[in-house]
Amino acid sequence: MNQDRQAILFGLGAVALWSTVATAFKVALAWMSPLELMWLAALVSWALMGALVIKQGNIATALRTGWKTAAWAGLMNPVAYYLVLFAAYDRLPGQEAMALNYTWALAMAFLAVPLLGQRLTRMDIVAGLVAYAGVWVIATRGAVLNVSFADPLGVVLALASTLLWALYWLLNARDSRPPLVGQWQNFSVGLPVLTLLLLLGPGYQWHGWPAFGAGVYVGLFEMGVAFILWQLAVHRVSRTAKVSNLIFLSPPVSLLLLFLVVGEPILPSTLIGLVLILLGLGLQQAQKNE
Repeated sequence: MNQDRQAILFGLGAVALWSTVATAFKVALAWMSPLELMWLAALVSWALMGALVIKQGNIATALRTGWKTAAWAGLMNPVAYYLVLFAAYDRLPGQEAMALNYTWALAMAFLAVPLLGQRLTRMDIVAGLVAYAGVWVIATRGAVLNVSFADPLGVVLALASTLLWALYWLLNARDSRPPLVGQWQNFSVGLPVLTLLLLLGPGYQWHGWPAFGAGVYVGLFEMGVAFILWQLAVHRVSRTAKVSNLIFLSPPVSLLLLFLVVGEPILPSTLIGLVLILLGLGLQQAQKNE
């Protein structure tokens, strides 16, 4: 099997797992608070990544260097990003939080202007206008001339998560750490912070095996295996566009799973808004791949 075919299979595996994330979030949050879910998922992901770092023989390097970057990166991801994201999923229907979260790539393009001195092209602006028109449709649930949102805080949290995620990757543009080592170090910084927040706040309560299983699934697959598969895909493929476009398969599958598993009716406003968001992302992606 050639490397490109392997890369596409790895990419499809990552996208398949990411497609289940919105459903897993909603299932877990039906029992647990966002902080409880975050702590359990981070613990599972930290243990998985640590085991892989040890298996690769990189634990000595991971313990010795890279902690200055991890000190701030770990506070952004996992702590700030996932707490804000889970809070958004706790307040909004999964389909809305998922769709709004897909604007992070556009947020990255706009933030790169002041942070990295990059310039916006006309297509960047058009793509942004199209995608954020989709955000408006979703946030107003189709009542586009009505500025009274059903859950304004939930919308703000979902959009804030995209800014945090985009900012995290922009600030990490010059991060020289191996990806898996860097992620493990970030979680090594973030996990004690989450533990302290949990102890000072609600504490961790046992909500039964289904809740525990959902939390473990989020940590194992959304934060762990999917990340590893995507890294393998990106590093093996001859041209990044061959795998980056696979991410467009995730939203339709996510909507279907939310309908079948969680029982969320698919709102027409979500479909229209998601089409606009994906169209905006597609315009931006096509420009980069020319």
